Amino acid sequence: MALEYRHELKYVVSVQQIICLRSRIRSLMNLDSHAEEKKKYNIRSIYFDDYKNTCYFENEDGTSPREKFRMRIYNAGREEVHLELKRKERGKTHKDSCILTQAQCIAFLKGTGLPDCQADSALLWKFCLKYRTELYRPKVIVEYEREPYVYKNGNVRVTFDTDIRSSNCIAGFFDRKIFSRPVMPSGYHLMEVKYDEYLPDPIYDSLQLDNLQQTTFSKYYLCRKYNLGGSKEYGV
Repeated sequence: MALEYRHELKYVVSVQQIICLRSRIRSLMNLDSHAEEKKKYNIRSIYFDDYKNTCYFENEDGTSPREKFRMRIYNAGREEVHLELKRKERGKTHKDSCILTQAQCIAFLKGTGLPDCQADSALLWKFCLKYRTELYRPKVIVEYEREPYVYKNGNVRVTFDTDIRSSNCIAGFFDRKIFSRPVMPSGYHLMEVKYDEYLPDPIYDSLQLDNLQQTTFSKYYLCRKYNLGGSKEYGV
């Protein structure tokens, strides 16, 4: 079965641009229900790579297609961990995901992994195989605050990702707060626009600003540049 891909456009934006863009799209789009009262939520992801840093260098070279594995939690929650495989090809993205327990996540962070018999999904089985044969290990934590807006037609999501920061505190993945460092110039953040087959004209028009240019941007790549070599915590 063919994979379903989504368009993913990225823009580096200033605080002033976010204020302007937000005022335009709020009359057209709904705030994602997961944002709750604070109108945003925290995302913390830990990315894995092999002993040759293949994912890092493929990202640097713009290789297509390419894949990255990550484990993601929201608002430092311990109840469930999302194992995700993100595939990028010709400017479009596809994402597969499954749920891990905290114990399963910690097993991978410590370097023990899971027996094949505990891989109850095809995605987890694939990750276990890479973990064992290609020595996939945790390399960097990427953390930021997300303000998400959604639009039903075209399955559109517009997100403002602010305070993007990098950390190598692998052992503190589930801590409420971890030591991290910002990776963007002061006052600048990231806007992402994701949609399936088409971007509706009202949304497209609302996002037109002078000096707003689409860019190739990878949070993972930028954060790894600050932490290349990985973490020594958990003995990995």
